[in-house]
Amino acid sequence: MEILLDQIVAWFAKGRKVALATVIKTWGSSPRPAGAMMAITDQGEISGSVSGGCVESAVIDAAQEVLKQGKARRLHFGVANDEAWEVGLSCGGEIEVFVREFTNQRLENWRSAMHRQERFCITMPVKGDQQLLGSDWCVFQGGEVHEHLSSTEIPSLLRQVGAEAANEGKTALVRFDSNLISEAFLQVVDLPRRMVLVGGVHIAIPLAELANTLGFEVIVVDPRRLFSTLDRFPAVKKLLPSWPREAFQELTITDSTAIVMLTHDPKIDDPAIKIALASPAFYLGALGSKKTHQKRLKRLTEQGIDPLQLNRIHAPVGLDLGSSTPEEIALAILAEIIQVWHQKD
Repeated sequence: MEILLDQIVAWFAKGRKVALATVIKTWGSSPRPAGAMMAITDQGEISGSVSGGCVESAVIDAAQEVLKQGKARRLHFGVANDEAWEVGLSCGGEIEVFVREFTNQRLENWRSAMHRQERFCITMPVKGDQQLLGSDWCVFQGGEVHEHLSSTEIPSLLRQVGAEAANEGKTALVRFDSNLISEAFLQVVDLPRRMVLVGGVHIAIPLAELANTLGFEVIVVDPRRLFSTLDRFPAVKKLLPSWPREAFQELTITDSTAIVMLTHDPKIDDPAIKIALASPAFYLGALGSKKTHQKRLKRLTEQGIDPLQLNRIHAPVGLDLGSSTPEEIALAILAEIIQVWHQKD
């Protein structure tokens, strides 16, 4: 989402009008999940995707009508619809896409909500009172509504379901027995996924590049300044050339954070492991052989760490792909992180 919003910021700076298309429901083998988004300008420029290419051209055409008429539209594509073959959706899937104008006010509201570093739900009516269609509100887990620059009060039924969706972490289309709103799309916005690499070693270079490609904010921690340089890590969010105790004081570790120890040096890895074990990080991995890890466990146990806590450490780090090169090892590590991420809920 941050990449998409950054592009919209650039378009607004050029005076473009922008429509936002959101997948609100899927059936069968649709290529993109509910919540996938594509932004379209009045000049036909696009960012993001709602179908991997199948229905984009039809959505772009609909977006131009939305921007001209100022009315949101709900689109359906599927094998039961002759239009599906025209747009190329012949794989057996069906999707519904909601298209509306996306204003600078809404952009500022979303970005402001994201800066709070809390999971929230974007609640958007998609069927009901025409005056509400295309509106949305950002609802946090406690039921608080982020009303920065918001001019319309949220309907009470949306506040409740928005808070529930934020707590459960489930994006969904919900129905109501109400004339005001009969359907609403609840899009959960998780915290940005972050990866902290402790050790700017050679394996960290391809791992940082791969993680950046998959949308992780990458941070490298290494007190050895020769290892933590921008020349080695041009794509990282932040370089912290300090010891873990000092470096982690500058970071907010959330349940969207993965932490990987890469140095093989107990003076660096062990303090970082202790901090990570006390955090809500969803993944903690450590490079090294089984023998190396047994020595690590012995050291940490002798320092008073609960052996049950140590079970959180993925070591040897990464899926067993038979990897040998730094690039292959980096792929194995990232594959395991992605696997754990999708299993955590």
